[in-house]
Amino acid sequence: MPSQRIGIWIIGARGGVASTATLGLLAMRKGLSEPTGLVTALPEFARLDLATWDQFVVGGHEIRESTLFDALDRLRTESRVLEPAVIDACRAELTEIDSRIRRGSLTGCGPTIGRLAGEAMRPLAEEPPRDTIRRLQGDLREFQQATKAARVIVVNLASTEPVAVQSSLPESWKELDRLLEESARVPLPASSLYAIAALDLGMPYVNFTPSLGATLPAIQELAEVRGTCHAGQDGKTGETLLKSVLAPMFAARNLEVLSWVSHNIFGNLDGQVLDDPAHKASKIKGKDALLGKILGYAPQSHVSIEFIRSLGDWKTAWDHIHFRGFLGTPMTLQFTWQGCDSLLAAPLVLDLARLVELSSRRGETGVLSHLGSFFKQPIGLEEHKFSQQYCQLLAWAAERAQ
Repeated sequence: MPSQRIGIWIIGARGGVASTATLGLLAMRKGLSEPTGLVTALPEFARLDLATWDQFVVGGHEIRESTLFDALDRLRTESRVLEPAVIDACRAELTEIDSRIRRGSLTGCGPTIGRLAGEAMRPLAEEPPRDTIRRLQGDLREFQQATKAARVIVVNLASTEPVAVQSSLPESWKELDRLLEESARVPLPASSLYAIAALDLGMPYVNFTPSLGATLPAIQELAEVRGTCHAGQDGKTGETLLKSVLAPMFAARNLEVLSWVSHNIFGNLDGQVLDDPAHKASKIKGKDALLGKILGYAPQSHVSIEFIRSLGDWKTAWDHIHFRGFLGTPMTLQFTWQGCDSLLAAPLVLDLARLVELSSRRGETGVLSHLGSFFKQPIGLEEHKFSQQYCQLLAWAAERAQ
């Protein structure tokens, strides 16, 4: 492809996943890190005309007052990950990216997220949704013009919002657009305002969170009307990834799953937000939904998420699977998954930026369902078996290979 600049605009730009993805991008560009953990680095994707790391330029929205360097330094000191030499080598670029980060939105985010916001966000507390969209779009336009980016991919990495009420919202974009123009109080959360702002400008939107984002029919219609694309929702990086791999095994061997209990503990900012039951409900919904769809029946299940501050970014998931085998014999499988939350997610964010950029460049519109293997609740895809989802991604890549 021509050496065009490609913008990645990150919502929650100074969070753990965002700062880690940004550092990883810079480190690979400088030859300081290998692309371990990146799906697009696999041989199966080598023939795709993917953007290279030196083409990407980063900016974003944020509600907190901090810096990228501070966020990465906290990961280093509190979670004992990342090499200080790598962070120091990228410090100048991190400072430059910080200068491109603008104020986000607190609409519909709830008081738990609101308490994380810096003083600069206070004047925007009562901002009407239409005004928020126009302000966000101004930031996106300014970023694209200043960086001379041919395309901008908007990626939502913000904290999980409370479950949004959708019943009162119109299903067509024309009606929703009129409602936004006429009313100062439309029950749309920030994730959906970000989605509207991006898609209305023809910029692809990726929702890596469980938040509402672009899932509303009216917003999905907007993507089609503007000739752009979107993908989501809720990145699949750990325990749910294993569920989507293991559950098909039980189904294929005709072993009846009687119960599946999942217990998650971690101590980062995401865990702090999820300690609020209103936010936790959004996350658990996605983590618990796929079992019945894969098995064809719903076993007794339980998912818990607990905030344990001392763990920092390290997440531990313990699963207990009780199943019945031949002659009615009950058996058990248990596994423990421990990983650094931000470092599991960050490479997938960069993968999605590359893959969505290619889809956008090739004129694909609407939901990019072939990216379902990256998400817990893939929009536009009923298949939840990871192997089948990945086969769909490989088939898409084979069709678009050079």
